[in-house]
Amino acid sequence: MKLGFNEATCMRNSTLAQDIVLAETYGYDYIELRLDMLKAWLREHSLDELAEFFAASRLKPWGYNSLEDITFCDTEGWKEKQAELAFACKASAAVGGDCLVVVPTIKAGQRWTTRATVKDSVKRLRERADVAGEQGMRLAFEPIGSAECCVRSLDLAMEIVDTVACKNVGLVVDAFNLYLHDQWRDLSTLRQIPVEKIFVYHIDDADDLPLSMLEHCHRLLPGNGVIPLHGITRELVAMGYDGICSLELFNPGYWQMMAEDVFSIGAQKTRPYLLP
Repeated sequence: MKLGFNEATCMRNSTLAQDIVLAETYGYDYIELRLDMLKAWLREHSLDELAEFFAASRLKPWGYNSLEDITFCDTEGWKEKQAELAFACKASAAVGGDCLVVVPTIKAGQRWTTRATVKDSVKRLRERADVAGEQGMRLAFEPIGSAECCVRSLDLAMEIVDTVACKNVGLVVDAFNLYLHDQWRDLSTLRQIPVEKIFVYHIDDADDLPLSMLEHCHRLLPGNGVIPLHGITRELVAMGYDGICSLELFNPGYWQMMAEDVFSIGAQKTRPYLLP
């Protein structure tokens, strides 16, 4: 697998300008660009400047994060999603990186039936897939393990992607999100997913806490927690997955560190999980 870095990992203690230099310095193969950090870059730089950096670097852009709350949104919210997708497609055309992570809706206190969730998710993904496909973009649908999310499991996410039936729509496999759903009780569930439908693997570990207490702020560097990451790697490699293994953390403790230390330690802690 290829070593990737998701900008969420240092989103409070770094900038895109710093991230690309540090990712290059510490040997990452790919970077996932956050749309909000890209917009901040554009206040002082241009897409052409970013493209020039990648053209001269071994580091390459994988894609963009993220189009969130795409299901059960109102008309105004959908217009915002359309604008965000257009921005991601424009960046992709100029800079590179052909994939956009899309996230189902998370809303506290709301419960949706499985039937309604599948129907709306399929509708929204098909609409966006058509637009993205015209620009050569793929969409990576990410189940979120939080109890308030309408799509929590790998099984339900794959049912939705199967029903969408578009070549440019696939899945994000996020170690923490799927642990949050069922603690990875059965790693063999990965084998139900066609390997060509796994567009990215997000690696992250978790504090040893009851699921009722576990939040995204409890994401840890690989090897520092309880998620069976070596087992997940073995399953992915056995399936033939050779895409990116991208470090994605939302831990405020890491945001208090020097960004360079996070990049350096993150590369050291992630590399052992690139091979079985």
